[in-house]
Amino acid sequence: MIENNTHLSDLKIIELEQGNVMHALKRSSRDFCGFGEAYFSKVKFQSVKAWKRHTRMTLNIIVPVGEIRFIVCNSGSNSKDSFGEFILSNKNYKRLTIPPGLWFGFQGLAKRESMLLNIANIEHHPDESEKCSVDKFDFDWKI
Repeated sequence: MIENNTHLSDLKIIELEQGNVMHALKRSSRDFCGFGEAYFSKVKFQSVKAWKRHTRMTLNIIVPVGEIRFIVCNSGSNSKDSFGEFILSNKNYKRLTIPPGLWFGFQGLAKRESMLLNIANIEHHPDESEKCSVDKFDFDWKI
């Protein structure tokens, strides 16, 4: 199990005949720690985008389109790496908050392209994050 305040938050979907309204993050939300930027990222079916770790940025991730599997790794301790798995979609509509210092990656599960929204507390800076290859950790991405 992953520690360090990584968690899921329930989100509200307001169903309307003309199209749903899907909440993401409010200033009054437990996870709100400022606003730096918001961006979308797409991932194709079975594609993996991994691994990345932020040093100062807190991520608030929502998946309004498709289905995405997130893996969070708590590495660097004296024990074996521990992994948390979170699957987000329109049917499992939640917000995943990932604090700084944790490695994470994600994989598209929907047959069509999936899309996530990240609402970050700071703007992206190239020196603020680290990347490594998908095989850095002993994790099987096969689905």
